[in-house]
Amino acid sequence: MNYKHTQIGYLMIVVTLAVLVLFTWTYITTAYEAPSVDSGNNLLVAGTMLVVLFILSSFWTLQVHIDKKYLRIKFGYGIFKNKFSLHDIVSAKTVKNHRRYGWGIRGCFWPKMWIYNVSGFDAVEIQLKNGKRYRIGTDEPKKLEQAIVKGIK
Repeated sequence: MNYKHTQIGYLMIVVTLAVLVLFTWTYITTAYEAPSVDSGNNLLVAGTMLVVLFILSSFWTLQVHIDKKYLRIKFGYGIFKNKFSLHDIVSAKTVKNHRRYGWGIRGCFWPKMWIYNVSGFDAVEIQLKNGKRYRIGTDEPKKLEQAIVKGIK
């Protein structure tokens, strides 16, 4: 049993590029201002900008991988990731996320669950033996659901 799929979050790419343009414009315009008592090293500002861009770019893709033991999900280059033992998964079903759930990694209080999503509203909801629920966003929900169901049998 092997399943691997990567979904691209095009809106997140556009947002990151827009933030990059804004940061670049801000950095260039402040570089041409005359120094004042309060203007210090722009290293802290540049570092903060780079960290923000690094985190934003980590949400460009969501990769789902199922092997013989685990369902693994990973955003971008792997800062944010999670894995679930197939042995612990009780059920999987295709669902539609409401717009208010948004994109990224979200904890919802009602209904109580975690959502991992980069684009669109289609997802597969898994329920674990301990009662916890997770939704994994995907642009091929039926294939992912079938792969999970096949893996937990």
